[in-house]
Amino acid sequence: MMFFDPPMFVLIHVVLSILGILSGLIVVGGLMGGARFDGWTAFFLLTTILTNVTGFGFPFTKVGPPHVVGAISLVLLAVCVAARYWRQMAGGWRSAYVFTAVASLYLNVFVLIAQLFNKTPALAIDRTDAVGATVRGDAGAGVPAVRGARLGGLARRTRGAGRVTLNRPWCARDPA
Repeated sequence: MMFFDPPMFVLIHVVLSILGILSGLIVVGGLMGGARFDGWTAFFLLTTILTNVTGFGFPFTKVGPPHVVGAISLVLLAVCVAARYWRQMAGGWRSAYVFTAVASLYLNVFVLIAQLFNKTPALAIDRTDAVGATVRGDAGAGVPAVRGARLGGLARRTRGAGRVTLNRPWCARDPA
């Protein structure tokens, strides 16, 4: 049973998703810079959890890929919340927090790209690959996967405010 009419429910779900993505980018940027944005982190986790929960509110007759992605994302978010708030990112929980936060953001961006390819007529171009299977632009989802893995690796190696421990000239910080 839906509490809103379908167009309003879709709008709420999409707005939550976009807010989750934008705030997630700020949080991951903070992780990479060694800064903790407590307010943005709470907002990111809240909007991303609500995005996943509202995703299950759409009518369906069988479990499909969106439900599997939503379930995986909710498990990741549960670990993320536990690592951040319950375990206070102590020891290995910092890596667990960074991994699950970046993975949750990635899944949110992945779903956005998949929905854009499926729902936008200009992007919903069917083409056949060499084997003959139909591909609907799903290759576009590989870009956030590579970027997300790289951002997660950089954020996990970042310690302290403004200090980056990578030995790469483009990551060096001025000590002043």
